[in-house]
Amino acid sequence: MSNLERAPQEIRCGAEQGAAGELLAGRAVPLGGPRAMAVSRTLPGVHRRMIGAWCFLDAYGPERTAMRVPPHPHTGLQTVTWLLAGEVLHRDSLGSLQRVRPGQLNLMTAGRGISHSEESAVEVLHGVQLWVALPAAHRHDAPAFEHHEALPVLDGPGFAATVLMGTLGGAVSPATARTPLVGAEIAVDGAGEVPLDPGFEHGLLLLDGEVEGLEPGPLAYLPPGRPGVRLSGRGRVLLIGGAPFEEEIVMWWNFVGRTHDEIAAFRKEWAEGEGFGVVEGFDGDPLPAPVLPAIRLKPRGRVR
Repeated sequence: MSNLERAPQEIRCGAEQGAAGELLAGRAVPLGGPRAMAVSRTLPGVHRRMIGAWCFLDAYGPERTAMRVPPHPHTGLQTVTWLLAGEVLHRDSLGSLQRVRPGQLNLMTAGRGISHSEESAVEVLHGVQLWVALPAAHRHDAPAFEHHEALPVLDGPGFAATVLMGTLGGAVSPATARTPLVGAEIAVDGAGEVPLDPGFEHGLLLLDGEVEGLEPGPLAYLPPGRPGVRLSGRGRVLLIGGAPFEEEIVMWWNFVGRTHDEIAAFRKEWAEGEGFGVVEGFDGDPLPAPVLPAIRLKPRGRVR
């Protein structure tokens, strides 16, 4: 999945710390036009643009619909696909052809440039799509794709946490991560304390059910310094977190870069059919590149 807005604006990041207990409200974004599936986008938010290196979070469903995201480009990031219901077919310019199902992880590292598409049949879809910004040392790496059917689970009183990326309480995901971070789906059944890295900032998103202190929709932000979070109830929660990302970035459309000129060059390459390879097997045209905004894009920090 991707940012399919036809007139994407610069995604700005500022420099102030947010307040403890901050709630990041989602905004409804249609994917692919007025009849397309709607998602709730909580990252980037109006104030807080990132949590650790996590820079984009769309949640969708449960809804009976079909996903059809034509080939489109990415740079400087990783895409993370996680489903609770349904099945999505991934194709990319490396030649990858992979179905992802609930409990499995699709991880695509764009690096210096990749293109991909995603499709599903008409069915109940429920899941999240996230991006991870790559640090300067790795943002020009060769593109890569990983599919993980088996992921580690951290069990504790009242919860079981499947670790998508990074490390949680000693459970380490096999997925490639380029910054210190964590991503996990926590199944809550009762009450218990989920361990956290106190050096990380974190976000909690209620995926389904009822969990005390969380409400459907917004992403709850937890600042660094917490060794754990107590969760009680019955439901599923997405946990993301990481060391605060100190680099300034430019996010626009499906690109993460460092300067306006770099983003403009990425857009030009995609518009001219260069630099991102070809997605074979998709029945349709690739997404056209939107027009750049009239103002110059500026690199920003993680909060506004």
